[in-house]
Amino acid sequence: MAVAEVADTPEVAVARPSRSGWAMARRRLVRNRAAMAGLIVLVIIGAMAVLADVIAIEPVNTFDIPSAGLPPFTEGHILGTDDIGRDVFSRIVRGSRISLTIGFSAVTISMVVGSLLGLVAGYFGRWPDMVISRILDVMLAFPGLLLALTVVASLGPGLRNAMIALGVAGVPFYARVVRGTTLAARDQVYVRAARAIGMSDRRIMLRHILPNVVSPILIMATMGLGGAILASAGLSFLGLGAEAPSPEWGLELAKSKHLLRSYWWISTFNGVAIAITVLSINLFGDGLREALDPQASAWAE
Repeated sequence: MAVAEVADTPEVAVARPSRSGWAMARRRLVRNRAAMAGLIVLVIIGAMAVLADVIAIEPVNTFDIPSAGLPPFTEGHILGTDDIGRDVFSRIVRGSRISLTIGFSAVTISMVVGSLLGLVAGYFGRWPDMVISRILDVMLAFPGLLLALTVVASLGPGLRNAMIALGVAGVPFYARVVRGTTLAARDQVYVRAARAIGMSDRRIMLRHILPNVVSPILIMATMGLGGAILASAGLSFLGLGAEAPSPEWGLELAKSKHLLRSYWWISTFNGVAIAITVLSINLFGDGLREALDPQASAWAE
């Protein structure tokens, strides 16, 4: 039958990314030294966060006034102590778990919600596309951090609310990218063939269109993780994120800013932790973008 002939056409096979394409992307990524260096550092930081209870042997919330204000490499405190005697190294290690948790949670919320909205808007078009696009336009009218501040101000300070706020702020960026890719994919031959054989819209979106947006979603999620960690540190610095006595990096910067002249190591090492984490994520994200979409990367250069 005609329907069977359409379904058996070679174009239907392109609905999913080829294994050879992923293999070539992996080889390009492995050859990128900067990306591999960023990945190694990121893995080390992730392992430090997972094993924080083992690595951070010093209590992070116990006052030790006789040991207050010790400089780095003094009496077993590799990064010194703060103004009330808490070990800086242990608090940075424990803070890595909090910062990474906030970053991954925010990116997951943005990625899942934004991808679903983009799929629905791009696939169905008409009034669903119009409604979703107008909502996204309103959200994009506000800077990301300002939108997150608005959400936190509405929900109240706290780690969970900071995750939700950062996740909501990132939704429109994922939705716009997924919508554009879906608009280009919904009129392809393999999508028309799937409709002709009676496949449901949900199955078409998940099995035939969603695989085409995996690459840009992965790139955006990787690059967005560093931004989420920076934004969470900013919210905590302003008193809208983590709350004391949490050892979150941004909160540590806020509490130690007035001690910069006397106890410089508290702010310095927490700032360095943020910088190294975000830099490693950005290096790996750039390498992943070049590996998955080398033509777009070359055009951008």
